[in-house]
Formats: sequence, C-alpha cells, structure tokens
Amino acid sequence: MTTAVSELSVPVPWGEIKGRVWGPDHGRPVLCLHGWADNCGSFNTLIPLLPKEFRYVAVDLAGHGLSSHPPPGVFYCLPPYVMDVRRVVDALQWPKFSLIGHSVGGNIAAMFSSLYPEMVAALVLLDSCGYITTDVKETAKMMRQGLEEMRQFENQTTDRKRIYTYDKAVKRLLDAGPTLSEKSAHILLERGLVQVEGGFVFSRDLRVNFKNIVRLTLEQSLEMLSRIQACILVVKAEASSARILTQPLLKALQAAKHMVVTVPGDHHVHLSNPEKVAPHVSDFLQTKVLSRSDSLEEKQKL
Repeated sequence: MTTAVSELSVPVPWGEIKGRVWGPDHGRPVLCLHGWADNCGSFNTLIPLLPKEFRYVAVDLAGHGLSSHPPPGVFYCLPPYVMDVRRVVDALQWPKFSLIGHSVGGNIAAMFSSLYPEMVAALVLLDSCGYITTDVKETAKMMRQGLEEMRQFENQTTDRKRIYTYDKAVKRLLDAGPTLSEKSAHILLERGLVQVEGGFVFSRDLRVNFKNIVRLTLEQSLEMLSRIQACILVVKAEASSARILTQPLLKALQAAKHMVVTVPGDHHVHLSNPEKVAPHVSDFLQTKVLSRSDSLEEKQKL
C-alpha cells in the first residue's frame, strides 16, 4: 500500500484516543483493535498487505500507546472500551464499518458487535473467539482479586514507574511477551515507550495489568455471540493457548457457519508473520464487504 500513514486523535472526556490511519479517505471503513498491553503498532505489518480499497484506523486503546490514561480510580474492563469504540466511530462519522481485533481487542470488537449489531459489516477475530469465559464458581474470586490489586496500587506511596535503558526495555517486553519477535518488540515500543530523564518508561498504564472485574460465564458469552449479525472470520494461531480460544465458543461460531481458519504461528503471528494472516483477512474483506457492497449498489441503480 503506497498511501501515506497519518496520525489520528479523537477527544474523549479524560483526554485523547490516539491512533494511525491507512488508506483512501473514502475507502470502506475498518477499525482495528490491538491486544492486551500492546498498541496500534500491532497492525503496522499486516495492514499494508490488506486490500487498498479500505480505510484502516488502528487505535491505541485507553491506557495504551499514546492514548490518555483514564482518571485515578477507574478500572479497565470491556464495557468502557466498547464505549471508546463508539466514541471513535462517532467522531469519524462511520454509521457502519468492519472490525479487526486481536486477542482482547477481539473481545472488545465482539462485544461491540453484539451490542450494536446493525453497525458492523464484518468482524475479524485474530487469535480470539470473542469472549473469555469465567467459571461461575471463580467469579467472586477474580472480582475480589481485581479490587484488591487496585486498592494496593492506590495505597502505594513510592514512584511506580521504573526507568529503563532502551535495550533493557526491549528485554523486559520480550520476557513478558514470549510470543513477540525482537522485530515486533521494536515496532510496539515506537508507541510503547516515553523518554524521560535517565532513560525510558513504558507508556501504558500499570492498571491494565489488574484482573478484569467484569466477568461473563459461558452461557452469557454464547448469548452475546448469537446477537452478532455480521459475518465473522476467526484466524486461530496454531500455537495458541486454550484459554484464549474457548472451544465451546469456537464450536458455536462454526455451527453458525462463520469461518474459522488456522495458521502456523503463535499469538502475535499477525505482527511477526503477517503474510500468513493477510490472505485470509483480505479474501474475507473482499468477499464479505466489497462484493456485497458492490452488489447492493448495483441493485440500488436498477
């Protein structure tokens, strides 16, 4: 794709949601949502391989990359992120668009598609099946853990941000994310580090590490998935963990005739080896969005 990449900034009540934009002004709109602790650089290598007829906007989720951190005392969980998606597409004036989400970004994309089904033309889930389920018996334990982590964080009096050299920041990221290649780590750190006196600090909010206090059971997740009207493509990484891709949800998606494909690679294959993912996403967008839109336009002319 030869189209220049530009920066995006969308005002929100506590600051800004930042991101990057590829593609023509009037291209078919696609919003891209990265995974936990990543940033919109997660799509830097994939988007240039996708169809040029689309306009791709990849955002740094709140508390990640260059986007503002929510106010003190605010928890990170899926419903507020879904609201951020609505804020972004309202600012872009997109009444209908497609979504590509990786990992937790796929969970946000699926929840948005469940709550606003009329707005989503197509949904691509990269190593995600839309929801991460919680056993009913574990719900209280996990909610309490998230509350306690926030309480302890707020009671700390020492400076919480550790300063790194660039090389040590790369090592820290690779140690925390074993599915990242070194090249991928450098890409993510373009937006993932802030230079300060004495070195660098990670730009993401430490609160994103806390347990999610909003939990959904398998039954709730299946009900939410059933409300999605868009065609869905799941691109499963061969070396993915069972926790990320819940088998009952995958079976439900396949039973509903949605597409599930497996590619060689691990959780960040879309970033490290985008050529393995791009053909599936490209074909899906062309057949489920472009060709259908063209057919609709032809019918309207008749």
